[in-house]
Amino acid sequence: IDYSGDRTYETRLEDMKGRVHFSSPDPKNGDASINITRLRLSDSGRYHCKVKKSPGSKTISITLDVLMRPSNTKCYVDGTHEVGKDAMLKCSSEGTPPIKYTWTRQSPSNLMPPSAVADVISGTLKFKNATADYSGDYACTASNRIDSSQCVVRLSVSSSSNNAGKIAGAIIGVLLALLLLAIIIWCCLRRKKQQTYEKEQPYEIREDVPAPKSRVSTARSYTVGSQRSSLGSMSPSNMEPYKTHYDRLATNDLEHLPNHSPSINPSYKVAAPSLNRMGAVPVMIPAQHCDGSIV
Repeated sequence: IDYSGDRTYETRLEDMKGRVHFSSPDPKNGDASINITRLRLSDSGRYHCKVKKSPGSKTISITLDVLMRPSNTKCYVDGTHEVGKDAMLKCSSEGTPPIKYTWTRQSPSNLMPPSAVADVISGTLKFKNATADYSGDYACTASNRIDSSQCVVRLSVSSSSNNAGKIAGAIIGVLLALLLLAIIIWCCLRRKKQQTYEKEQPYEIREDVPAPKSRVSTARSYTVGSQRSSLGSMSPSNMEPYKTHYDRLATNDLEHLPNHSPSINPSYKVAAPSLNRMGAVPVMIPAQHCDGSIV
């Protein structure tokens, strides 16, 4: 920033424009002090004040150190916290170094465990062979030349058996969830397969399957005189041999009937067999009663 000829010229530094001003409204009276507002860490550095007056000039330098108080201080537990194992608490903060870290215990008592070791530079607090008595609230204070900041963390030291039970329970829960998921997927696939089968079955034509065999009806036996005949399912194409055979049997039976029966009709013939709905052949067979009549 310059002052010359009763006029002030602003700084040419972009990051400081609008934040640097002369303290005196009239620097020509001999006060060239400046004010820097909204101070930043980047404002740190060496500043030069140069005064020109005939017949010469003089320059003086000053160093500005911008400091930042600790901020965003965080505490957390690092590593395992089981009985018999080592435990560690960590603390971190932002600010102008050097930052010093101090640990204190707040509950259930103010006494630090005998095996606790604190590092004021790195901000760690270590415990050797931790026990359940080490559980409690611990506070970390980060401080520098300007100010300080604090955070609190809780340490819970538990037995390994409890952790094993929790792990086993978690594993069982995951397995049950996977089993349930597998059952649901299986049911969905089975239902989809069944729907697909029902949809495609009426229209399915397979060329690699042999033609089904013809249905065979239950054979029936008939006794005509001294002849016994068994008939199964028959078609009109194979009826001719049976028509001649049954006509002959009926004629022979009529010829051997007693002569004293006046009701015999020599022209009696057996009707040609025909197929019923089930494929069996109905046959009219004459039978002789004890009184010699023909039925």
